[in-house]
Amino acid sequence: MHYVWDFAILGKYSHLFWLGLGWTIAYTIGTVFLGTVIGLVVGILRLRRLPVIDWLLIAYIELFRCTPLLVQIIWFYYAFPVVIGVNIPAHVAAVTVLSLYGGAFYAEIVRGSIESVNRGQWDAAQALGLRPWRVLRLVILPQALKPMLAPYVNQSVTQLKNTSLVSIIAVPDLVYNATLINADTYRPLEVYTIVALIYFAILFPATLVARRFERGMTYDKA
Repeated sequence: MHYVWDFAILGKYSHLFWLGLGWTIAYTIGTVFLGTVIGLVVGILRLRRLPVIDWLLIAYIELFRCTPLLVQIIWFYYAFPVVIGVNIPAHVAAVTVLSLYGGAFYAEIVRGSIESVNRGQWDAAQALGLRPWRVLRLVILPQALKPMLAPYVNQSVTQLKNTSLVSIIAVPDLVYNATLINADTYRPLEVYTIVALIYFAILFPATLVARRFERGMTYDKA
């Protein structure tokens, strides 16, 4: 089949690409921040091994990690309002689900990184008379930060890609605006090629940063 590519026709829609990109970046930054806060709190609480609380935290983590994000977004936007009897705006649903989803992964990154610190560091700091919270804040977290960075960056890269799914509930991100452009131009190959290139231009440098962190950790262990 012969197809004539024509990217010039998309020139007048550049503002929609930029607007969608702006919303995508905004949702990424916002949900990475909220997800990090959730992950930090949940990850630290899991270290305490409080029976009921720990069970609830594990349930939260596994619920969000073991179900598709697209299903979570659709359920939270369409089904949850029926359960509680209150309509949820699309942007609130998008931010809430993306933050909770990211938080579940960040929580395991935080917990695993903290537990990777030698137990002797806890004992030595407590022997100096430091309270458990100060031990965690001043001694353990700084040491856990390095093994935490690579998986944290990788998950944040994934978070940016995940924002594309909120287009299903008409949140005006890059993918949703691309569907509007495609509906007006009937040039899906050109439209989604540009979308793919935009994502690649943002994500490829981020993956290089993650790889550098991973190599740094490997060299340190050697």
